[in-house]
Amino acid sequence: MIRQHELVEPRFSNPALPPDTRIYAVGDIHGRADLLNDVIGRIEEDIARRPIAHVFEVYVGDYIDRGPQSKDVIEALAWRVVQRRAICLRGNHESLLETFLADPAGLHAWLHVGGWQTLESYGLSQTDMSASEFQIRRRLLGLFPKAHRLFLDCLHSSFSCGDFLFVHAGLRPGVPLAQQSLHDLLWIRDEFLSFKQSHGPLVVHGHTPVRHPELLPNRINIDTGAWMSGILTCIAIEGSKIVVL
Repeated sequence: MIRQHELVEPRFSNPALPPDTRIYAVGDIHGRADLLNDVIGRIEEDIARRPIAHVFEVYVGDYIDRGPQSKDVIEALAWRVVQRRAICLRGNHESLLETFLADPAGLHAWLHVGGWQTLESYGLSQTDMSASEFQIRRRLLGLFPKAHRLFLDCLHSSFSCGDFLFVHAGLRPGVPLAQQSLHDLLWIRDEFLSFKQSHGPLVVHGHTPVRHPELLPNRINIDTGAWMSGILTCIAIEGSKIVVL
C-alpha cells in the first residue's frame, strides 16, 4: 500500500510537466541498496495502479560511499537505465570515484568522504588498505564490472522536463544552465541554498541532507540522508502536483 502526501508551498509560478507525463525523482542513495529496492517497488506499484503514457525515473546522484551496498546500488541502477530508461545524474561521489579510476592520486580525497565502503562492497579487504594507491586502483579495476564502467560513463549532469530542472547539488545563481560549471552542478552549497529568487525552472536536487523533503519557492531538496536516516525520498511529479511516494 503506497502512502502519499502532497508537498504544498507557495511558488513563484505554477511549474508543471507536459501532459500525460510523470517523473519519479529519487534522492541520494549512498550505498543503501535495501532502501533503493523498496523505492523501486513503490514506483512499480504506483505505475501499475496509475498508468500514464510517459514515465521518467530520475536519480539525482550520490549512489555510492558511506552505506555498505554501493556495488548493489550500481547494479540495480544500471539495470534500470537499460530496462526502464532511467535517467541517472552524476553526483560528486561518482565524480571522485571516476577521478580515482583515472588517476590513483585521487584515492585519499575519495576515502575522505566514504570511499572505503564502496571498495569493500566490490570485495577489497582491510589488508588491501596497506597497499599503494596504484595497487588499490588495480585491484578495484579487476573487480569492477564493465557494465558499471559504462554506467558511470553515461551519467548525466542535468535533466530538464517541462518547468523542472534536475541536478545533483544545485546551480550558481544568475548563470545560464549552458554556462554552469560541472563543479558547481556537483558541489555547490551555500550560494545556491541561500538564494531566494527564481532560477527559472523549479530545481530538484540532493547533495545537502535534510530531515524531510524540502519544498521552497525555487527548489526542492530530496536528500534525506538515506545512509544515516534510513529514509530514501522519492517524489512523484505529475502536472503541477508533487507528492512524496
